Amino acid sequence: QVQLVESGGGLVQPGGSLGLSCAASGSIVRPYNMGWYRQAPGKQRELVATITQGDSTTYADSVKDRFTISRDNAKNTVYLQMNSLKPEDTAVYYCNYRRPTWGFREYWGQGIQVTVSS
Repeated sequence: QVQLVESGGGLVQPGGSLGLSCAASGSIVRPYNMGWYRQAPGKQRELVATITQGDSTTYADSVKDRFTISRDNAKNTVYLQMNSLKPEDTAVYYCNYRRPTWGFREYWGQGIQVTVSS
């Protein structure tokens, strides 16, 4: 079992910045990949950004050049730095953990609200 605890959400004005953190604990087995997904009201959950054990990153086109994903393997933590936020970034953001070895495993955080509004 892996537990994911997200932090850093909240309310921010358009054009502002916000940083999210997600700390994994429990049966952590490397390698593992992590990422951030989001779900806005009335929409399906969508990928925001992912990062592999080897720091290979993937971004949704809608957030590329504005968001930066990173990880600290010593802390089993993934971060998402969000800059130039737009109202359409408003969503519940979910932390994702994937272990491709020793049998596939996937875990999700409970989600954290990010609201971009004046």
